[in-house]
Amino acid sequence: MKILYSRYAGLTILAALLALLPLLTDNAFYLDVALQIACNAMLVIGMNLLLGYTGQISLGHAGFFGIGAYASAILTSRFNWPPLLALAVGALAVGLLALLVARPILKLKGHYLAMATLGLGIIISIVITNEDQYTGGPDGMPVPPFTLFGAAIVGELQWYALAATLLVLVTWGALNLVDSPAGRALQAIHGSEIAARVAGVDTTRCKVRVFVLSAVVASIVGSLSAHYVGFVTPGMAGFFHSIELVTMVVMGGMASVFGSVIGAALLTLLPQLLSSFEGWETVMFGLILILTMIFLPKGLVPTIRLRFGSEGH
Repeated sequence: MKILYSRYAGLTILAALLALLPLLTDNAFYLDVALQIACNAMLVIGMNLLLGYTGQISLGHAGFFGIGAYASAILTSRFNWPPLLALAVGALAVGLLALLVARPILKLKGHYLAMATLGLGIIISIVITNEDQYTGGPDGMPVPPFTLFGAAIVGELQWYALAATLLVLVTWGALNLVDSPAGRALQAIHGSEIAARVAGVDTTRCKVRVFVLSAVVASIVGSLSAHYVGFVTPGMAGFFHSIELVTMVVMGGMASVFGSVIGAALLTLLPQLLSSFEGWETVMFGLILILTMIFLPKGLVPTIRLRFGSEGH
C-alpha cells in the first residue's frame, strides 16, 4: 500500500509540475524545450518497459518512431488524410510490423538481440531514405499542421498542453502496467526467464506484447513530433536516435517509470546547458555520461531511492 501511494504521489507531483510550467513562463523557447522533454519521456517510458522491466534491449526503436512520423507526413500531405486517422493507421502499421518481427527477434539473447534490433532499425532507415518518391529521400519532406476534432493545434502552448496531457496518461498507464500481474511477469522474465517459465509465465507472449506496446508508443510520438516540427528527415529513424533513447533509459534508471522522465529531461536539457562550452559540448556531454555511469551505475532515480530507503517507480 505504501509503495502504491508513493507511485501515485509521484504521478500527482508530475502532473502538478507540468500544469504549473505555463503559468511560470510564456517564453516560446522554454515551452519548446519542455515539449521536447515530454515527447522524449513518453518514448523512454515505452523503452524502459522493454529494456528496464523485461530486460530486452532494442537498438532500433527510432525506426518505429520514424515510421510513425513518415506515415503521418505521407498520408496527410500526399493523400490528404485527416492527421488523427493518419496517426492511428501509422500506429497500427507499426504494431503489426512489431508483432511480425517480435517472435523471431526476441528468441535471441544479449548482444545477438541488440544486433538484430539494430539491423531492423537500419533497414527502416534505408527504406525511408531510398523511397524518395514518397518520403522525399535524404532531404525529407514537409508535414501539414495537426488538427484535433477540426481544430488546428498551433503554437508552443497548445502543443505543450497536448504533450503534457499525453505524458501524464502514458506515465499513469505504465505505473498501472508495472503494478499488474502482467507487469510482475515482465519483471520475472528480467530476473530469470527460465524461472518465470517454470512458474507458468508465457514468456514469449509477454515479451512480444511489451515489444509491440513500446513500438506503438514510439510511433504515436513520432507522428505528433512530425506535425509539431512541420518537417521530417531520415535522421528521425537513425541509429544515433536509438542510442540516445537507450542512454536516457540507463541514465534515469532502468525499471523506473519516473527515472525515464528524469533521464529524458536531463539528456534533453544537457545540450542546451552545455552550449556555453563552445566547441567542447560533445566532450563535456560524454564526460558527464561517463561519470554518471561510474558513480550512479543503477541510474539516478534507483540510486537515490536506495540511498534514502524509499520505494516506488
